[in-house]
Amino acid sequence: MLALPLGGKVALVTGAGRGIGREVALRLARDGAKIVAHYSASKQGAEEVVEEIISHGGDARAFGADVTSARQVGSLFQDIDSSFGALDIVVNCAGLSGGGALQDLDPEQAMRLFAVNTLGPLYVASEAAKRLGEGGRIINFGSTLADFPVAGAGVYSAAKSAIKSFTESWAKDLGSKGITVNTVIPGATSPGMFDRTPEPYRELFENASPFKRVGTATEIAAVVAFLASPEASWVSGAHIRANGAASA
Repeated sequence: MLALPLGGKVALVTGAGRGIGREVALRLARDGAKIVAHYSASKQGAEEVVEEIISHGGDARAFGADVTSARQVGSLFQDIDSSFGALDIVVNCAGLSGGGALQDLDPEQAMRLFAVNTLGPLYVASEAAKRLGEGGRIINFGSTLADFPVAGAGVYSAAKSAIKSFTESWAKDLGSKGITVNTVIPGATSPGMFDRTPEPYRELFENASPFKRVGTATEIAAVVAFLASPEASWVSGAHIRANGAASA
């Protein structure tokens, strides 16, 4: 029997209670990893992920934290230390979408978008950097909207644009420790944020790819699984688009 590629590894997946995060957690578990299923608002979803993993013979636990709070993120990692004693893979999947016309700017929403999408990954990666060792992985999530902004999505696009800078800087910071850092850049994906997209943007995104569809969360999870695996040991500081060649 072939060994599972992530056998013996411990993986933290933020935002594991729904959408892409859920599929990432399930895929990494199938590849042999023990899963820390993080949630903020989706406690039930994260607990269901844990139950599914355990029902298939895996090991997983759910922990809640507001990633915009450095204190809560620190507590999350203390829980991981106590429960698993090690950490090998971190997937910064938790995110928040939103937007509106520039003249209708909502300052509170803007601050929240930056906090979740930019500060959250920063706080998580900072704690992870204290723990990851040789062969460690940090996998960040960007967005195609950062590369191809649309009207009304300026704040979200800007928040996600910062992720590329984080990835390239952290890859240099942590490379000497044998840790890789990469970005996955999904386009419109279901289940995921796309499911809450209003018209006429749904049609726009559905037709943006030459495949004339949106991606699936399992397709995105497959890209994450590669980056988390030993096969990706020489891939670092990279930004991988998983958007079906869409230009929006």
